[in-house]
Amino acid sequence: MTVTLSATLAANEDIERRRRAGERVVHLAFGEAGLPVHPALRDKLAAASGSNGYGPVAGAPALRTAAAGYWARRGLDTDPELVVCGPGSKPLLYGLIMAIGGDIVLPMPSWVSYAAQADLVGARPILVPAPPGEGGVPDPDLVAAEVRRARAEGRTVSSVLVTLPDNPTGRLATPETVGRLAQVARELDLMIISDEIYRDLVHDPSLPFTSPADVAPERTIITTGLSKSLALGGWRIGVARLPHPSAEADGHALRTKLLGVASEIWSAPAAPVQEAAAYAFDDPPELVDRIALSRRLHGVVARAVRDRFVEIGASVPVPQGGFYLYPDLSHLRLGGAADITRILLEEHGIGVLPGHAFGDDPAAARVRVAVSLLYGETPEARMASLTSADPLQLPWIAANLDHLSMGLKELSLVRHDAVREHHPALVPTPCHG
Repeated sequence: MTVTLSATLAANEDIERRRRAGERVVHLAFGEAGLPVHPALRDKLAAASGSNGYGPVAGAPALRTAAAGYWARRGLDTDPELVVCGPGSKPLLYGLIMAIGGDIVLPMPSWVSYAAQADLVGARPILVPAPPGEGGVPDPDLVAAEVRRARAEGRTVSSVLVTLPDNPTGRLATPETVGRLAQVARELDLMIISDEIYRDLVHDPSLPFTSPADVAPERTIITTGLSKSLALGGWRIGVARLPHPSAEADGHALRTKLLGVASEIWSAPAAPVQEAAAYAFDDPPELVDRIALSRRLHGVVARAVRDRFVEIGASVPVPQGGFYLYPDLSHLRLGGAADITRILLEEHGIGVLPGHAFGDDPAAARVRVAVSLLYGETPEARMASLTSADPLQLPWIAANLDHLSMGLKELSLVRHDAVREHHPALVPTPCHG
């Protein structure tokens, strides 16, 4: 097995090297939330800095209770005994894939680490496209067909993973699609892992949100964390809500397996961070307000970036959550995702990720765009972006958008010139009047 650096982390390091060398690059390749830590969270962490014991593998009781309350306020009664904490939701996802075993169904496209983690534990991912216009949830009808085909070949398929809302597309699956997938999961005895780390960053709070746990609580695991909603990526803390006991599934049995994995990999989450996270998962008003500001900023900037891609004829689904877009630049006919990504970076100073890193067709010219590093280079600038009534008018955001527009227009002109050179009859003759 060949293990390589995650595509997102590799791209981030490459772009940072280029910037240190003096290159002008608009960084749209890394899904970091790009905002300052709330002062109340800093205070909680500092106050807990003397906590230096390992603590329980499942996480501190206060954090598990706070996470249970977090889900209860979102309509999911939760037993704290069925909450497991880890150093980020990413290790929890890895531990869950290992604990459940068997092959796993993933949306296509989907976050780069899902398939990589499955490979690491010896599982084979089955990539299934989302319904047209959606993202993060594989088409339930196709899931049923693919699982039956894999099982007919002798494979063990045990789970399906969804992302609500989605990275890379920025879309939110409809309640109808989630409900149909839950039904398929029941029929085929699949566990559902629902990565809901962007749940609190749905741009329009009135948009209907359905978790698989709302309709199939007996077989749904939810993972989340604070890296996106509260910009705490470097703090590394996540929580998982395991299925509650029923005739079909036993969350306690899964808990035992997951804790066995956790005990050998991370022992326990960092104790001081757990104390700060317990405060955050209690939804105190000051953090609820901060998340609301973040949600608004991400939505405003994501839509502005989408406008720049649409101006050159790209097909871009309207973003609904998080800070991602998934433009399709196939109309330019400049090659597949790797070609477009290279041209954008090396010739136009625009850093994005190729769609094939997310399991997409390499021949398709789709790229993943993250807007959250456009908010400024300093904590002061990022705070100004967060609180501004019109962040698009701030000089640093406006400059980034202008650079993006110029680069995309230059990219489009490359295609126009190529058409004019090889097919002059297709280029209209200017009218002078």
